[in-house]
Amino acid sequence: MSRRRHSLRFSRLKGEIAGYARAILLILFLRGFVIQAFRVPTGSMEDTILIGDFLLVNRLSYGIRIPFTTRFLWMYRTPKKGEIVIFTNPYGGENFVKRCVGLPGDTIEIKHKILYVNGKPQEEPYVSHRDPVEYPPLAIPPSIYQKEWEKGSFRNAGGYVRDNFGPVVVPEGTIFVMGDNRDNSWDSRFMGPIPLRYIVGTPLFIYWSWNPSSSFPGIRWERIGRSIR
Repeated sequence: MSRRRHSLRFSRLKGEIAGYARAILLILFLRGFVIQAFRVPTGSMEDTILIGDFLLVNRLSYGIRIPFTTRFLWMYRTPKKGEIVIFTNPYGGENFVKRCVGLPGDTIEIKHKILYVNGKPQEEPYVSHRDPVEYPPLAIPPSIYQKEWEKGSFRNAGGYVRDNFGPVVVPEGTIFVMGDNRDNSWDSRFMGPIPLRYIVGTPLFIYWSWNPSSSFPGIRWERIGRSIR
């Protein structure tokens, strides 16, 4: 009788282990191919996305990636202009969220904080400017400006590429991204063009939101479930 109970317990234990293993594999599959959680740590996308917003990211927006790498098995579309994207910082490895404002071949220029694409000022109702100070442009000859920008040489240039920038042409296989909070965003003005292989996906919606500077609980109930545009 004791042998039978022992056998039943062993069979039950094997079933539980198999169930946990399937659940772990499903989570790893979803995490690697389909969905990823992302916490917003900075205010570079305010007021579209706030510090303390937690986003669910669609990793299948642009293609199927080899899990935990920057290589695509199949990339079936590229970001559209105006689309919000999640990408991996080429210089640090952490994930950023910004808006795609320039595609391959586009000429990007910023004059007096206004974005121009192919010579036309852009209407961007989601953009905010909170610093009244305007910095002059970098004193770099146009002949080398493009090359230095592509190399990421402006990463520590500060305000001197923030308010007056370019013109540069977005290279093939890359995009130009900017934060909606233009005076407080470390983006393509500084780090250069973002290669498509670093694109992770697009945000689906805010699944949780809390104000880290607020007293407990600081939950932003009105933002939970909100889609991102």
